[in-house]
Amino acid sequence: MSLKNAYYEALEINRTASDAEIKKAYRRLAVKFHPKRNAEAGSAEKYSLLGEAYDVLSDPRKKAIYDKFGEEGLKAGIPPEFGSDGAWSSKYTYHGNPDKTFRQFFGGDNPFADFFTNDAPLQFGVPQTTLQKTQDPPIERELYLTLDDLFLGCTKKIKISRRVLNDDGHTSCIKDKILTVDVKPGWREGTRVVFPKEGDQGPDRTPADVVLIVRQKSHPLFIRQHNDLIYKLKISLMNALTGFSVDVPTLDGRLLSIPINDIVHPAYNKVVTGEGMPLSQDSSQRGDLIITFEIQFPEKLSSDSKGLIKQALSSGYED
Repeated sequence: MSLKNAYYEALEINRTASDAEIKKAYRRLAVKFHPKRNAEAGSAEKYSLLGEAYDVLSDPRKKAIYDKFGEEGLKAGIPPEFGSDGAWSSKYTYHGNPDKTFRQFFGGDNPFADFFTNDAPLQFGVPQTTLQKTQDPPIERELYLTLDDLFLGCTKKIKISRRVLNDDGHTSCIKDKILTVDVKPGWREGTRVVFPKEGDQGPDRTPADVVLIVRQKSHPLFIRQHNDLIYKLKISLMNALTGFSVDVPTLDGRLLSIPINDIVHPAYNKVVTGEGMPLSQDSSQRGDLIITFEIQFPEKLSSDSKGLIKQALSSGYED
């Protein structure tokens, strides 16, 4: 085995291999020859050599020395005449712990987690089943919608940024993705929209679910109460006592003209059936519109006005 090609031959790649190809080769062979999976003679030595080869070829500085001066130049130090102000003149010594290299590559304190279930070790000679990776916890984000959106339904597009694995199966990069949300008429505050496995990708885990939680923006006219809409109206004492008509604009663009013929007192509400929010289970069904009243009393009255009110109210009670 050539001293300038030993590491390349160990990883079964050529000298022109890219960084991604080096990682891919190490990943495949390190798993194949790991002592927990391979008890054949020589596998431990091969596993150790793979660790040393990856430690050198994955480091651009070490790789450059190795490619030019071979293993001897890497470990003994390059000849002084080739150095530049002492650069690259230090000797390389592998730390001798292939498990450390394996752990740094795969990440975490349990680098063999992909091949264990419930911490049970592999049984040599026994066929291994496909194991489930651990899934990250859900990523929750709030989705703010107007009352009009929740009344009529709409489509919202949300851009997220997430980490995506590269083709080598180990390294990753950040990419944007558009999530499309079809808002159904009648959705309520707290509705959860789940996008399975749209979180960050990683070689040793299942991506998290992305969960959008509906939050309703305040509305200038209505307050939502379950499937009902509350419309608050200020009225004069005269209207409260004598009756009037109120025009209420709806969320779908109509104008309701509603007569109020009853005497309005502080606890009085006017209920208009079927003019509330659509039901999410059946948008053809609706809650109610409930009009509440705030009676505004005059700050002061003349003696004549008081007399007239007393007369009117007295005659009303006599009737």
